Amino acid sequence: MTTPVAVTGLGMVTPAGEDADTTWSAVCQGVGTAAPDPALTGLPVDFSCRVPLSSDALDRRVGRAAWRMSRDAKLAVLAAREAVHDAGLDPRTWNGARVAVVIGCGLGAGTVREEQTRRLEELGADMVSALTIPQIIPNMAVGEVSIDLGAHGPSLAPSTACASGATAVAVARDLLVSGQCDVAVAGGTEATISRLVTTGFWRLGALSRRAGAAHEASRPFAVDRDGFVMGEGAGVLVLERVEDAAARGARSRARLVGCGSTSDAHHPTAPDPGADGAESALRTALAQAGLAPHEVDHVNAHGTSTPLNDAREAALIARVLPHRPSVTAPKGVLGHGLGAAGAVEAALTVLAVEHRTVPPIANLPAPAPEFDIDCVTKRPRRQDIRVAVSNSFGFGGHNVVLALVRAS
Repeated sequence: MTTPVAVTGLGMVTPAGEDADTTWSAVCQGVGTAAPDPALTGLPVDFSCRVPLSSDALDRRVGRAAWRMSRDAKLAVLAAREAVHDAGLDPRTWNGARVAVVIGCGLGAGTVREEQTRRLEELGADMVSALTIPQIIPNMAVGEVSIDLGAHGPSLAPSTACASGATAVAVARDLLVSGQCDVAVAGGTEATISRLVTTGFWRLGALSRRAGAAHEASRPFAVDRDGFVMGEGAGVLVLERVEDAAARGARSRARLVGCGSTSDAHHPTAPDPGADGAESALRTALAQAGLAPHEVDHVNAHGTSTPLNDAREAALIARVLPHRPSVTAPKGVLGHGLGAAGAVEAALTVLAVEHRTVPPIANLPAPAPEFDIDCVTKRPRRQDIRVAVSNSFGFGGHNVVLALVRAS
């Protein structure tokens, strides 16, 4: 068994809300947030799930340093501030040398790349922003969070595609357990809804085409699912060793007791049909926690709403967890937040455990007949959740599973 760590703080900025409480409430309502996106007008897919903050409003909330940040960094800074405040910590008084920051990011600032490329081609080299490189490199979000919080410990930016946020949480746990820090601020961020990136995913056949009913387009595990919806956002968790959290009288919202990370080594974008790597990640997370599969009460599924991913994941859940734990999939509401998704969904899993409530999967009347899993549909389900797992899978064959248990 690996030493468990306490989750003492949560922060989220998502298409469903500007903070964790608002996001949780909206996810529990189970209504999709996808809508027509003016920035995508004229493309084969012209809708997305955007964070409900204008650029000006976002800048005001971030403050004076916002001028130099890309959108993904701004979202990460806001989510991290909320998580740290929720944990009852004060960056003005903590020992910053013992604070680590790990923020995953899959793609980063897609719109900045497009805008600066346009300026280069149309206006010349002198009109390209001097901030281009700091804004497009995917590690700058974690850099800006570290600066904002005065955190001088290890800072890392895992990039494992759609598993990046979950990888960050797993890496942060390892830093705590190894004694390299006393507090870890961990999560994921993404803000790459751009014309090029959206078109690229469309060309891969990954996006839903339900433009006539965008809010119903993301429908994980449905028989008529046809792809995911582009999303954005940030999710951050504050992790501490259990004894340290208890010593300062902090509330433990849940405990992270196991992390499993594996690779399919199969294909750049397609999941391994047998889900062997994903199964290994799930079993590793449970083994680290000293838990048996039958003890899992709830699964927060990766649930992208794509035909291949959902079929593979449903088969995996049914095979390894045949006792039919409850299953939810937040992407029905939030769209696919890419590098942020794993962290946002880890935070939502913490809230499900804490509130003993499973949010419904949006736009899902019932799972496809071939899926033998217990999907929660239509309304939230009250459930005494003791053990939950959160699945995250990414292009490149990255599999990450986080195991969480009730704090007390």
